[in-house]
Amino acid sequence: MATPLPPRRRPTMVDVAARAGVSRALVSLVFRGQPGASAETRSRVLAAAEELGYRPDSAARLLARGRSRTLGVLMTVREPFEADLVEAIYPEAERLGYEVLLSARTPGRDEATAVEGLLAHRCEAIVLLGPDVDDAFLAELGARTVAVVVGRAAPGLDSVHSADAEGVRQAVDHLVGLGHRAIVHVDGGTGPNAAARRTGYLDAMAAHGLGARARVLPGAYHEDAGIAAAQALLADPELPTAVLAANDRCALGLLDTLRRNGIDVPGRVSVVGYNDDRLARLSHVDLTTVRQDAGLLARHAVRAAAARLDDPDLAPGETELTPELVVRGTTAPP
Repeated sequence: MATPLPPRRRPTMVDVAARAGVSRALVSLVFRGQPGASAETRSRVLAAAEELGYRPDSAARLLARGRSRTLGVLMTVREPFEADLVEAIYPEAERLGYEVLLSARTPGRDEATAVEGLLAHRCEAIVLLGPDVDDAFLAELGARTVAVVVGRAAPGLDSVHSADAEGVRQAVDHLVGLGHRAIVHVDGGTGPNAAARRTGYLDAMAAHGLGARARVLPGAYHEDAGIAAAQALLADPELPTAVLAANDRCALGLLDTLRRNGIDVPGRVSVVGYNDDRLARLSHVDLTTVRQDAGLLARHAVRAAAARLDDPDLAPGETELTPELVVRGTTAPP
């Protein structure tokens, strides 16, 4: 058996200095862009670095100056809308000169653990996407580092979110305009802004004179909640003519269960989601939903983090964006 080769050592400034025939201090000046090296010496150093495959460790230089220029992002692995947010965070962070480090919450990994992982990697600021933690946890985090919350308001911290009650009102107005009166809301349980969406539904139903017919089913922001809600509705003697789901994932579970049980959507029951994530746009789903602008939410969040890093004395800001109803193929007159 052949003896495995030892791992290749990463070249250092000392190696570059030896190859170029200059001192390490002179190599350091070249890579920091400071005066002190002639054009000929600078060219020789850069050529030696290219030959050796040397790359300066920018992270180490930043840490030496007390900066990491890294934004930590807390996300949920299986949440399509948060994936859209992350996709939009990267270009804005790069534009402002920041790297991005992700840490995920999972069924076996809570948010506190995910956040501590980001802090351990010296992230200068934490952007939390749809956090479920309470305000006390967020306040404590804000006392330790720069933190920006996306998806809900957070007292004392910078936050970016949609006007959820307004988005739900648009959905109810659309359904009532189609002629629906028996409209059920499957709520988001304890999820971020679920209470605002629930209140928006109740207020919108009351505004249309349908307060007595309002019905809220307990739910959550995932497919299993939509499945459970559909099963509860199917067990009733009479189906509602429309259902407003907590989010698109909940709506997908609802849609699948209704159709598997022979219920025509939208012929017999109309379904509306919330978020307009990538799954909602698939042609075989074609979900009517309330669109949150992931790109705009992400850009505002990154800019808020960068602004606070530049000026820690800024007053905390809350940015509320107006969502927009997107009508597709899962809604029709009853």
